Order: sequence, then C-alpha cells, then structure tokens
Amino acid sequence: MSVKGFIFDLDGVITDTADYHFEAWKNLASNYGITIDREFNEQLKGISRMDSLNRILEFGGRKTEFTEAQKEAMAAEKNGEYVKLIEKMTPEHILPGVLDFLTELKKHNYLLGLASASKNGPVILERLNLSGYFDTIVDPSLLAKGKPDPEIFLTAARQLGLKPEECIGIEDASAGIESINKAKMFSVGVGDKESMKEANYRLSNTSELSLEKILNRLS
Repeated sequence: MSVKGFIFDLDGVITDTADYHFEAWKNLASNYGITIDREFNEQLKGISRMDSLNRILEFGGRKTEFTEAQKEAMAAEKNGEYVKLIEKMTPEHILPGVLDFLTELKKHNYLLGLASASKNGPVILERLNLSGYFDTIVDPSLLAKGKPDPEIFLTAARQLGLKPEECIGIEDASAGIESINKAKMFSVGVGDKESMKEANYRLSNTSELSLEKILNRLS
C-alpha cells in the first residue's frame, strides 16, 4: 500500500524543547524536596505530563503522598513555567533539515500529522511558523493512554483519513518508536543506535531526513 501521510513527534524531531522541560520539571521537583538530573530527565521523553510527574514523585519516594487533584495542580504549575519558557522560541529553533523536509513532503502532497504527548504542540508550531504544514494535530488530553501505547498514532492516522499502513511515523524516543510499531506503521527513528534499535529506519539526526531515502527503505 502506498504511503500517503507522515506523522511526527515534536520534541527532538521538529524542535528541541528538552532543556525547557528539564528546567521546569527540575524546579517543580525541587519545590517538593526532590532532585532530578539530566540523566533522569531522559526517562521523561515522549511520555505524558502526568506520567512524568508520577515518575518524579516515585523517584523521590513521594508517589502516594498526594491526591489526584494535588497532582493535577502540580502538573499545571510545571506547565505554567514551561509555557513562559517556550514563548522565547522562534523559527530559529527548528531542528536542521526539518523545514526542507516538510516543504518537500507538502510539495509531493503528503498529509502531515502531529502526534506529540505535549499539550503545547499547537503553540510551539505557531512559534516556529510551522502550523500551516500540518493537516491535523492530535490533542493528547483526549487520549486514554500515552506512548508507548499506539493510540496517539492511530488517532493521527484516523484524523488524516488514512489507514495506519499508509502512514510513516517519525520519533526520537524509544517509547514513541514502540508506539509507531504497535500501530503497524513504518517507523523512522532519530537518535543513537541503542535507543532507536526497534526503528525500521534510523537516522543519526534530523539533517539526514530525506523523502527519497525513506521511501527507498520501504521498497
């Protein structure tokens, strides 16, 4: 079956907001006597806000101390700081090769979807001047399960009006690759060999994104 759509993760694939997420989570954790470092922050890539918070609280031995309402307030506090940080973003924060790749895909009439665990995806795309490239954006707040469950990629395909096998998913986190694979899509991973070992096709970085090379791997 021919490919008709591409579905993108956001962080690490289109732009890199990892430092903003880390700063916001680190500050929140510190408020509750928990210290996290960049190594721990790697565990939070690709997963939802609440899943990230639960991992931090578990790491600090405080997972059972808060009600769901309290945790919602904590997550909102983190997001408030994160939103202030991403207001600094401009098109200069688009990762290398991404704009050319998106332009190439639209030139060939592919449908594009965003499947990010970040509820701030639409805002970030606007800051990067990329909103016009995407035909649909999945709202993660409406999903029952986060990555590595395939729901987010299956939802993106459905919103594009495509079958999963007509889509290619692009991710930089192992949880995201697992999500794409479970959705029965061709997976393109951006990152090192170990974390991207389950990807159907691996790139070291976004500057290597090429429609021709990806389609050649499908044949």
